[in-house]
Amino acid sequence: MFSFIPKLYDVIFAQPIVNLLVIFYQVFGFLKIPGAFGFSIISLTIFIRLILHPFFHQQMQTAKKMQDLKPHLDRLTAKHKGDPKMLQQEQLKLYKQAGINPASGCLFMIVQFPVFIALYQTLILFLKDNSSKAIVEISKHLYSFVKISSINPTFFGFNLAQTPQKAAIWYYYLIPFLTAFLQYYQVKVSTPATQPALAEIKKDDQNPQEKKQGEQGDFQKAMNTQMKFIFPLLIGWFSFSLPVGLSIYWNVFSLFSIIQYGRINSNPPAGGQSSNIK
Repeated sequence: MFSFIPKLYDVIFAQPIVNLLVIFYQVFGFLKIPGAFGFSIISLTIFIRLILHPFFHQQMQTAKKMQDLKPHLDRLTAKHKGDPKMLQQEQLKLYKQAGINPASGCLFMIVQFPVFIALYQTLILFLKDNSSKAIVEISKHLYSFVKISSINPTFFGFNLAQTPQKAAIWYYYLIPFLTAFLQYYQVKVSTPATQPALAEIKKDDQNPQEKKQGEQGDFQKAMNTQMKFIFPLLIGWFSFSLPVGLSIYWNVFSLFSIIQYGRINSNPPAGGQSSNIK
């Protein structure tokens, strides 16, 4: 019944990305630039990142506003701790006043997910060990005016189709460490700083509901701390066991995020919305 969905996905996402990568490769090859395929991956990643920039920017702005609203949310929680319905209403009112749509994060994930999957599948297609087989598979997805006859995966001494695990050369091992570090730093700059509660109550004086809320807060803090380290380690392991070309994609995206988060966090909220909220 839904057999058209894979075909539609291929036409809208996968096929254009494959063709863009080939076009970038042809351009760099025509210009006789060494490491053309590596620069093609970088160019494609930047191109897609620029297309998704409005969604990334909106997500980051929302995260920054949520961080700035933390003291106001703490006050509301303390004021309406016995009335969940009123607390929810006041929180929604606060979000509206600050111009925040809590559902925007979900929309961002929905938009970016198929693009990321298509980009990942494209790179895997190009980075197969058997280059002749890869050419045959790639050609099936190309437009009539786009052609490719060979792929040179060499980029500054690295074989982008090789994995650090299989290469077993010391400088290949630097790739997973660099990738893990960039992912760690990206998580660090994108995670809101934990702010102390406005009015802390001694644990002995807390009622059961307050103790439960405190335990939930401690659990969330522990999860954030774990994600700060576990997620980069996972990405580092993936970059160790997957082709080096994929690490270029991850690292370029990470650098963009780090720079963008740094710019947003260094600027005060536009219009000073949070400072005007009572």
